[in-house]
Amino acid sequence: MSSSESPIVMKRREFIAAAGSVAALATAAGAHAASPETRPHPDLPMPAPRTVLPSRQEPDEPGRLLLDRAWQFHQGDIPFPGVKGHGWSYSNAKAGQAQGAAATNFDDSDWPDIDLPHDWAVEMPFDKDANPSQGYRRRGYAWYRRTLRLEPKDRGKYLELQLGAIATNATIWFNGSVIAHNWSGYNSIYLDLTPTARFGDHLNSIVVRVDAEKMEGWWYEGAGIYRHVWLAKRPPVYIETDGIHADPRLGPDGRWTVPVTATLGNILETEASATFSVELTDADGRLIARGSAEATVPPLAKRQAHLDLAVPDPKLWSVDSPNLYTLRQRLTREGQPDDRRTMRIGFRTFRFDADHGFFLNGEPLKIKGTCNHQDHAGVGVAVPDALWEWRIGRLKAMGSNAIRCSHNAPPTELLDACDRLGMLVMDENRNFNTSPDYIEQLRWLVRRDRNRPSVFMWSVFNEEPMQGTEAGYEMVRRMVAEVKALDDSRPVTAAMNAGLYAPKNVSQAVDVVGFNYQPGEYDRFHAANPDLPIISSEDTSAFMTRGAYESDPAAQVFASYDDVRSSWGNTHHEAWKAIATRPFVAGAFVWTGFDYRGEPSPYEWPSASSFFGIMDLCGFPKTAFLLRRAQWVDDRPLIDIVPHWNWAGREGQPVTVMVLTNVERVRLVLNGKTVGEQDVDRFEMPRWQLPYAPGRLEAIGYRGGRAVARAVVETTGAPVALRLTPDRMLMAGDGEDVQPVTIDAVDAKGRHVPAANLPVTFSISGGEIIGHGNGDPNSHEPEKGNSRRLFNGLAQLIVRSDAAAGPLVVTASAPGLRAARTSLRRLPATPREQVPPTASVQVIEGWRQSPVFLEKPDPNMKPADTDMNSWLWLGASELHAAPEEKRWIVLRTTFIPRRRVQARGGMLKFGGIVGRAEVWLDGKQVADKPGYGDSAMDVPLSPGSAERIVTLLVENEPGKPGGLSRPVAVADHR
Repeated sequence: MSSSESPIVMKRREFIAAAGSVAALATAAGAHAASPETRPHPDLPMPAPRTVLPSRQEPDEPGRLLLDRAWQFHQGDIPFPGVKGHGWSYSNAKAGQAQGAAATNFDDSDWPDIDLPHDWAVEMPFDKDANPSQGYRRRGYAWYRRTLRLEPKDRGKYLELQLGAIATNATIWFNGSVIAHNWSGYNSIYLDLTPTARFGDHLNSIVVRVDAEKMEGWWYEGAGIYRHVWLAKRPPVYIETDGIHADPRLGPDGRWTVPVTATLGNILETEASATFSVELTDADGRLIARGSAEATVPPLAKRQAHLDLAVPDPKLWSVDSPNLYTLRQRLTREGQPDDRRTMRIGFRTFRFDADHGFFLNGEPLKIKGTCNHQDHAGVGVAVPDALWEWRIGRLKAMGSNAIRCSHNAPPTELLDACDRLGMLVMDENRNFNTSPDYIEQLRWLVRRDRNRPSVFMWSVFNEEPMQGTEAGYEMVRRMVAEVKALDDSRPVTAAMNAGLYAPKNVSQAVDVVGFNYQPGEYDRFHAANPDLPIISSEDTSAFMTRGAYESDPAAQVFASYDDVRSSWGNTHHEAWKAIATRPFVAGAFVWTGFDYRGEPSPYEWPSASSFFGIMDLCGFPKTAFLLRRAQWVDDRPLIDIVPHWNWAGREGQPVTVMVLTNVERVRLVLNGKTVGEQDVDRFEMPRWQLPYAPGRLEAIGYRGGRAVARAVVETTGAPVALRLTPDRMLMAGDGEDVQPVTIDAVDAKGRHVPAANLPVTFSISGGEIIGHGNGDPNSHEPEKGNSRRLFNGLAQLIVRSDAAAGPLVVTASAPGLRAARTSLRRLPATPREQVPPTASVQVIEGWRQSPVFLEKPDPNMKPADTDMNSWLWLGASELHAAPEEKRWIVLRTTFIPRRRVQARGGMLKFGGIVGRAEVWLDGKQVADKPGYGDSAMDVPLSPGSAERIVTLLVENEPGKPGGLSRPVAVADHR
C-alpha cells in the first residue's frame, strides 16, 4: 500500500477485503462523516476490483471425488427398441439387460463430450410458441452417459454415486440396471453402486435419461444435470451421507453443548465394531472440544453413535459476525482406513415472539430478506460455485440479512456462502405432498441442511390451494411432524396467500405464519391470533427495467421510480413501511432479489424474464437496490441519485429526480445552484421535478446539520471507448474459478455512458467465457458465444479460469470505439480431485455357454430362442471347469459394431482366453489359439453394419476351467 494513499482510499481497500463486494465499495466512503466523498452513479462498475479469491469449503470427505468431467450428451429422446421374440423378452426382463440408449454397450461414440454442471435449456433459442413461464425456452428430453473405471483396490469399499440435482425427472441406470427413478428437479440422489460395481478392465456405465418436459414450477427451471456429481469411495463400515447431526444447543443453565449423532452403515457379512470420534476447532485452528463413542453395526444395517461436546463461551454466529467452527469426524475400525468428514457449524440462538418479532442471539433483528430463484445470466441454473458467493455478497451489500430459497431446496454451495457471509436462510420444500416419495424429499432436505448455522426456518410449501382446508391442515401437520422428528430446533412455516381465517387452516399447524402479500391483514390476523408469530414470507412484486426511467407499455419497459406494482403486490416503499412500522411482523422477503427467466408478468412475448428483481438477471442494481439499501443500512450515511443526467433533446422538459438516502435532510444542487431541500422520509424518499439542463446534478446529505454524504450525476459525452471491470483481479488457476466481468462504455473523460446500447464482441485467453448477459428482460440474444449488446450501458461476461497459473486476458471491442483489455492473475491452485475420464469402449457381452461335450462340437451351433436353461448365461470373467471326459464348450454372442467400426473396420480384442480355442466370426474361423494358458488375442474386424456373430470354441485343460478370463472389446482404427 502506498503511503501517499488518502485515508478514504485506504479505508476502501480495507472494506473491499473485509466485505468482499463491489457494491460495498460504492458505499464505503459514506462511513467518513468528516470528509464526505463524491461518488459515481451506482450503475458504474467500480474502479477498484477486489484482490481476494473466493472462499471454498475444505473437502468434507477424503475419497469423495467430483464426477463432472467427460460425460457424453445427447439432446432429444431416443426411443427404446421394440422387444420381439421369446429370447429377447426373457432377457429384457432381467437385471443388467437394459436396452437402447440405456444399454451398457450403446453406441455413444458420436455424442459430444460435456462437463457438468450442465443446463441445456439456456443454450436453446427463444421460441415464441414455447412456455413463457419457462422463459420461452424449449426443454424436452436428453440422455447422459459416463463410462467409469473402478480400480481393483476399490473392491470391498462402499461406493456411492451422488447427483446434486437433475431437472426435472430422471431415470438412472448402472451397468444396465435401473437403480433410481427421481421425481423432482431439486433434490439430491444418493445411489449405492456397491452390489453391481465392476473393477479393473470391466468398465462400468452410468446412464441418465432426463425428462425436462415435466414442470414443478412456474419459473425457468433449466434442463439437465445442473449441479455437481460426486463418487464417494468409503470403507465398508462408514458414515452415511447426511448422517451427521451436530446442531449446537444452549441449555437452560446457559451452557453450550454440541450433541453429535452419526448414522453408520456396514456392507460386510459380519457385524463390525468401530469408534466414532470428533474434534471441534475454532477459526484459528485451536482445539475446543473432543469426544468419542463406540458402536456396533450389524451387516447391511444402520446404527447410530452419539456423543455430547461441552463448549465453554463460544463466539456466536450472527449476520454481522458469522463465526464458524470446524467439526471433524472420524470413524475408525481395526484393519480398515478411517472414514473422515468435515463440516462447519455455528453457535446461535433464535426465537420468534408474537408481539416483538424475531430475535437472534437474544437481540431483536428485523428480517430484511429477498426471495430468489436459482438462475443467472449466461449460465442458466448451472451456476458455478464462486458465482453463488458473489450473488450472496451482492445481497449483503444491499443490507439484506436473509434469503428465501424460492421455492425449492438450494445447492449446498449457496448454503456454504450464507454460512460464511452471514445470511439467514429460509429453506423451502418444493412439493406439497405427503405421499412416500415426496415425504422422503422433505426428509432429505432436513437431513442435509439441519447443521447449517444460516438455516433458521423450514418452509413446507408456497401458496397452495388447499391451505384453507382441513385436508391442507392435516397434510401440513404431518409434514411438520416429519421435520420435527429430524430437527426440533427450528420453526416451521408455510407461505400462505389465502385461507388465514378458515375454521381449519394451515396457520394452525405451523410455528410461524408466513404471509404472502396481504399487508392489509397483518393487524387483523395479529388481533385474532395474538400468540402466533408472523413473517412476510413474500411481498412487494414491483416492476422495474434497469436503467429505464420512463414507462413504455408498447416496448414492455417499466420506469425505475418504484411507482409500478403488480395487481397483487405493493411498491417497495409501501411494502417495507407496512412491515417496518409493525414490531410484531418479524420481517420481509421481497419478491425478488434478482430477476429470473420466465414469469415475465405482466407481459408475455417478447419479454422472456421477470421485472420483479431488485437487481437484474446479471446482478446489476436497479433503483430498488438503492432504495432498499437506504432503508436497510443504518451504520453509515448513504446517498444516491436517479436518474442519470443524459437527456439530450429534452432540455427544459421536466425530469423526475429521486434521492435514495438514509440521512436526515437532502439539498439538491444543479450546476452550482440549489434547487431545493427536503427532510428525508426513508419510506417515500425525496423527489423533485426539474427542467432538464445538461451539466452536474449533486445531492448533499446532512445529519445533525452537517454534510455527511454526496452523490453526483453528470451529463457525459458520447462513448469513445469500452471498459472491462472484473469483480476481482485474482483467480484460482484450478479450472473451476469463475467471476463476472462488467463491460461498459465511457466518454472522453472516462465517465460511464448510461444510455449506451452498443454491440460488443469479446475474446479471452487463459480461460473461457461460459456465458454472458445484459439484464434486458426483452433480449433474445444468445447467452453463449462472443458477442452481446450493452443494455442501458452495461453487459456482463461470466469467465472461468484455465487450470494453470498465468494471466487471464479478456478483450472487448465495438465499432468506432477504443477496445478494452483487462488482465487478471491466475494463481497456482490445486483443482479438486476428479474421477479420471474413461473412454467409452464397446465391450462384448451377452455370452452364452453351451453344455460340455466329449467330442469337438459344431462351432456354429446355437441355443433355441426358447432355451433359457441348457446354455448358461455368463457374467464377466466367469470360467467353468469340465469333467476330464468332457472338455469342449462353445461360447457364443452377437453384437452390432459401433458406427465408426462399421465404416472403417476395427479389431476384436480378447482380453484373455483360457484353454485351446478357435475364434469364429459370422460362421467362419478367423483365428486359432494353440496353448491352454491364459493369453490375449486380437482378431481383425471388417467393415459392415450387420449384426456380427462371435463364437469361441474352447477345449479345457483336463480338470481345469476354461473360457474368457477378461472382457472382449471392439477397438476402431483411429
